[in-house]
Amino acid sequence: MEPEKISHFDPSGNIVLTDAQATVSLGITLGQNLTPGTVILLEGDLGSGKTTLVQGIGQGLGITESIVSPTFTLINEYTQGRIPLYHLDLYRLEPAEVVALNLETYWEGVEVIPGIVAIEWPERMCYKPDSYLRVLLTYGEDGTRQAQITRL
Repeated sequence: MEPEKISHFDPSGNIVLTDAQATVSLGITLGQNLTPGTVILLEGDLGSGKTTLVQGIGQGLGITESIVSPTFTLINEYTQGRIPLYHLDLYRLEPAEVVALNLETYWEGVEVIPGIVAIEWPERMCYKPDSYLRVLLTYGEDGTRQAQITRL
């Protein structure tokens, strides 16, 4: 399924995602085009599609392993794709606990092979990388979801 057939831009420039498959397709497109060292900060309410988007990114990277939310494991590492995917979920943590994780080792590639770092609930981070993609997922008025992607 081609992403342009299942999502579109609204007047404000947001990407309208008609259903979960559209969210996966957006992720596939991202995964096919991202380079090692890219950090994606995923923001949005519970159920807004953050993990679904990461599943698509994994598909775009050629990862065949099932991608699941790391809410309780905190970090899931997928290394068999085109480049590694590091999926982090900070939902259950306080900012001081996040600092202790030394997340910069992932985006600096110090102790791991450089890959894509996707972080859910980044608002719990006390510091952020120098550059990253911010993906804000929200609910639309008509039951759709919207994605706003910003490079910072």
